[in-house]
Parts: sequence; C-alpha cells; structure tokens
Amino acid sequence: MHVLPYLVAVHLFLTGCYGLATSRNLIHAVGCLAVCQSATYVLLLAVGYRDGGTAPVFSDIRPGSRPVVDPVVQALTLTDIVVGATVTALLLALVLQITKRHGTVDPDELRELRG
Repeated sequence: MHVLPYLVAVHLFLTGCYGLATSRNLIHAVGCLAVCQSATYVLLLAVGYRDGGTAPVFSDIRPGSRPVVDPVVQALTLTDIVVGATVTALLLALVLQITKRHGTVDPDELRELRG
C-alpha cells in the first residue's frame, strides 16, 4: 500500500491547523478550515483506491473477474465536498455579518462576543 496519499492528507491537515492557530483574520481562519477539510478528501480517496482498479460497471464483464474501486468511498468524498462548500459559505456569511456590525475581522477586537 502506498503511503504518499496519507502523508499528503496529514500535511494538509497540519498546515490548516497551523494556519488556524496563528490566524488573526476571520476570513483567513475560514480558509484554513477549508484546507483542513480538503485533507479529508485526500484521505477518503486514498482509502478507496485500488491499484489497477476500474469503475464498478459490470455490463460487459462478469463480476469478480477484475479489481474495481469502491464507489461508496467516492460518493462519500463527493458528499464531503458539498458539505464543506456549504459550511465554508455559511462561515463566510457570518464573517460578513460580523464585519458589518463590528467593523473588524480581527478576532481579538471582538470584545462584545466574549461571554
């Protein structure tokens, strides 16, 4: 089994976490969360990968005669992409409202939001 996709996923996740921890801008923080989310895409596709595998279409060859990739993992990755895009859009809309109401995107200057 190849290790490279797993290393890429870990690298993307750690890069996003580092950017999130050092961010002084809410828009930058949302972008870093999107980078962390992209690590899950790579990880899911690495789990579902089969060397020499083809699409699971059995119309021309009988089942079991060739290796096929797992279509469930591909469907989960597509779902993850859609959910990630939705969450990113929602967070950016929230940042826009915070900017309109408070006039800043710096999380340290948002004293009114502290409990």
